Amino acid sequence: MSAVYLLGGAQTDFARNWSREGLDIYAMFREVMEAAVSDAAIDPARIEVGHVGNFVADLFCGQGLMGGFFAHVFPELNGIPTSRHEAACASGSIAMLSAMRDIEAGHYDVACVLGIELMRNVDGKTGAEHLGAAVWQGEEATDCDYPWPFLFDRISEEYEKRHGLQHEHLARIAEINFGNARRNPHAQSRDWQFPPGCFSDDDKLNPVIEGRVRKLDCGQITDGAACVILVSERLAREHAQKNGVTLADIPRIKGWGHRSAPLLLEQKLALSEGQPLLFPHAANTITDALRRADVPKISELNGLETHDCFTITEYMALDHCGLTAPGESWKAVEEGTIAADGSFPVNASGGLIGLGHPVGATGVRMALDCARQVTGKAGAAQIADAENMITFNLGGSTTTCVSLLLGVGD
Repeated sequence: MSAVYLLGGAQTDFARNWSREGLDIYAMFREVMEAAVSDAAIDPARIEVGHVGNFVADLFCGQGLMGGFFAHVFPELNGIPTSRHEAACASGSIAMLSAMRDIEAGHYDVACVLGIELMRNVDGKTGAEHLGAAVWQGEEATDCDYPWPFLFDRISEEYEKRHGLQHEHLARIAEINFGNARRNPHAQSRDWQFPPGCFSDDDKLNPVIEGRVRKLDCGQITDGAACVILVSERLAREHAQKNGVTLADIPRIKGWGHRSAPLLLEQKLALSEGQPLLFPHAANTITDALRRADVPKISELNGLETHDCFTITEYMALDHCGLTAPGESWKAVEEGTIAADGSFPVNASGGLIGLGHPVGATGVRMALDCARQVTGKAGAAQIADAENMITFNLGGSTTTCVSLLLGVGD
């Protein structure tokens, strides 16, 4: 089975509103793909297969069949096999896994993976309705205006029931991620201003959206795309020789995990009733990635890019990944472990809360940010001496979970 290397990639500026610029989703696709091919320093004609991660372009902009865009960007790609992958917010990660399988099986040596979503072309209520496509329609979140804040408030409620929960810890996660985003030139919120006291339970400065979920607990509605070029070990060696580097200098996907659970949140919670972890399958996803990379525990890595569609989602990831004991995520927050200068930085990019969350792009963007970290190319967001990083990306209410471990060296 061939190892899979990440040769290069690009992401768009997540602060841009493409519709306001008079641009469509193809313009975004083209810009990010051209930039990724340039960053990877590869002849586009070498690309043998294309994978698109996208959730709901059909609803937001009436566009499907985006695998057909590859040959419009580079006409020499006419005839290559392409496909589109949907798993709600984990769509980009599923596209990554699918491209990895192509390479590992020996079918192709070079794959282009592109995650994309255009979401700011509609009003907030319409956008919430479109994003609600990943709940079980007619079965859950039926009596609310915003289904995802409603469901993730339910997760907060369950944490409070099983372990106790303080909003101060969730607010601190938001403050850290928005702070990290200020150092990221691609972040949607990099220039936002936050008045004193807004990271609190002040109803005026940080109003309630649903239950325990407040405005600054929420990830952002974002336009954006991310694209990476994945290659086999043979192509990576060729690239290394051509560019005067070693194979160990090129980021490699060392481990991966992929698990799915029932669609209904209540059924997931019922399955873990009486257990310390709310979502054992999510924990197993991360454990699988560590095991496949032969890493005994997550603290041996240099950091985590995790899903923080809401602050409670990151809070959940902290104990589910093994950074703390179950129910003790608050310790990693209080002790500064997850801060940019902590012993295990989480979302140095700014995460979904600070950087932005173009749904189909997020899984690809996470992998790209990890690749940048382990090659020392993360700029002001760089984690010192980073060699191995891990992602945790989820779709729906943890219905689909994916983790990728990227690193350099042996």
